[in-house]
Amino acid sequence: MSSRYSNISFRSWHKANHLSMSFSPMSSKNPRSSFGNASRIDYGTGHETNFAAWLYCLAEMGIIKEEDYHAVVARVFVKYLEWMRNLQMVYCSEPAGSHGVWGLDDYHFLPFIFGSSQLIDHKYMKPKSIHNDDDILDNFSSEYMYLSCIGFVKTVKKGLFPEHSPLLDDLSGVPNWKKVNSGLLKMYKVDVLEKVPIMHHFLFGWLIKWYDSSFVLSRF
Repeated sequence: MSSRYSNISFRSWHKANHLSMSFSPMSSKNPRSSFGNASRIDYGTGHETNFAAWLYCLAEMGIIKEEDYHAVVARVFVKYLEWMRNLQMVYCSEPAGSHGVWGLDDYHFLPFIFGSSQLIDHKYMKPKSIHNDDDILDNFSSEYMYLSCIGFVKTVKKGLFPEHSPLLDDLSGVPNWKKVNSGLLKMYKVDVLEKVPIMHHFLFGWLIKWYDSSFVLSRF
């Protein structure tokens, strides 16, 4: 590779390994868009939202049942997240629309929402617990999505945490997870669902109406 980002072999992977989901009424472009853009070799919150939207459509169609919702996030979305992190590390995907140090993560947003929700009312872990690498992150990252995200950020970014991730550091000062979660939900709506550069690529129809900006989170 001659540059920091964009290993062109990603295009071969993208072409050979896209999912064929014939039971989905959505264009085949949409599931493929969940794994990044093969031309630009980038990945960001818009691609992540495409995957969540595909899951939402399956729920609207009755393929995913209400009793499956927990597993959809805890198993399916977690596996998707692991897969995408692996692709980002192997092919050095360029962050699409990253806010740099003023973003949660160069690539993802939803795992912070799901992860903070998972920790609401936890007896011992507080938002400030993310700074406890030895006792908390090392021992519980595999159980809690938010902690896994923090651990990954600390692994791939160098330097002091408040310097390379000031927003995440600010969130650690919030008194409880419920406030963290509600703040992230509002931020996601403004920074992702209401951003024209992201949503003008989106496919709308009878399952997802163009005016329903909260569709992704209304199910899960």
